[in-house]
Amino acid sequence: MDLAFLHPLYEHPGPWASVYVDTSRHTENTPHERRLTAQALSRKLAEQGADESTCRAVREALEGLEHSSEPHGRAVFARAGEVVLDPSLARPPRRDSAHWAPLPHTAPLLELAGEDPVCVVAYVDRRGAAFELRTALGRQDFGSVTGRQHPVHRTSTVDWSERHFQLKVENTWEHNAAEIADALTVCQEEAHADLLILVGDDRERRSVHERLPQRLHELVVEAPHGTGSRLLDEDVEHAREQHVRQRAESRMERFQAAREPDGEGRAGAAEGVPALIEAAREHRIEELLIRPDGPDAHREVWIGEDPDQVAVRRTDLKILGEQNSWSARADDALIRSAATTGAAALSVTAAEPDSQPAGGLGALLRWA
Repeated sequence: MDLAFLHPLYEHPGPWASVYVDTSRHTENTPHERRLTAQALSRKLAEQGADESTCRAVREALEGLEHSSEPHGRAVFARAGEVVLDPSLARPPRRDSAHWAPLPHTAPLLELAGEDPVCVVAYVDRRGAAFELRTALGRQDFGSVTGRQHPVHRTSTVDWSERHFQLKVENTWEHNAAEIADALTVCQEEAHADLLILVGDDRERRSVHERLPQRLHELVVEAPHGTGSRLLDEDVEHAREQHVRQRAESRMERFQAAREPDGEGRAGAAEGVPALIEAAREHRIEELLIRPDGPDAHREVWIGEDPDQVAVRRTDLKILGEQNSWSARADDALIRSAATTGAAALSVTAAEPDSQPAGGLGALLRWA
């Protein structure tokens, strides 16, 4: 997950209100239920010590979702009476929640907003293709391409003129497949798509697949069920889930290899809070690996005003010259450090448990 969108959260000091709310349920009572939810979460913030103006800003932001048709949910981050960031979620939170803490509680975003592949579904036939963009917010038309229209059908006769006609058919199919591949390449670039899903007959899918640039081949999935099949949506969701799983597993394979010291005793990976804190202070984290429910995720660490002022013990910050310090969750402190140094972060929940970092926190390092 690219953490650049979180930068506004680290441009101002805390404390911060962090709220996660489910908007996936839609009934005739939804507006009333969401008003009650807004009031309840605002009260919860107040009970944790949040100031009145910030509670009001959060409540008003949530009340603004009374008639929202968002399919999953929303996160709201506020301080000093102002909502600073309110990203949409890719999946509903397990429960509505509100946190008041020195740092914004951003760790849940790795699962709720970060791991939802953007995909372009291409509905292919002999005459062209229609494209559909699927994201966490739903689906939308994403254009189409029309190739040559004649001739596109084979015949069963065998005289010379019909053989010549069939050759034209083959040429038309090849031409149209190339045009579809070119248009799909543009779609991928415009949407920064993680997946390209081809829907159509076997031959048509294969023809387009073969004509895509080599760099896109690993992004392509050929759906086993065609247009109109009730199983097509299941094919798409399976492809997206598989993509998330494979990405997590590939990172874990790299992590397993990098954690082994080289000939000079240096490792390209770190795990455990003390090692990660040291790497964060030295700006060495390339990608933070988090299992949000891991035991180390909510372990207490100490932070200063600057992102690289983070330590296992409060006294360590004083040794570093920091006079002001606050306790924070380890995952939120490490995400702040990662975001402000251009590192990425990834939830590894989908990976095999045996391959995950000890305690649920690890990192691939920029240099050993």
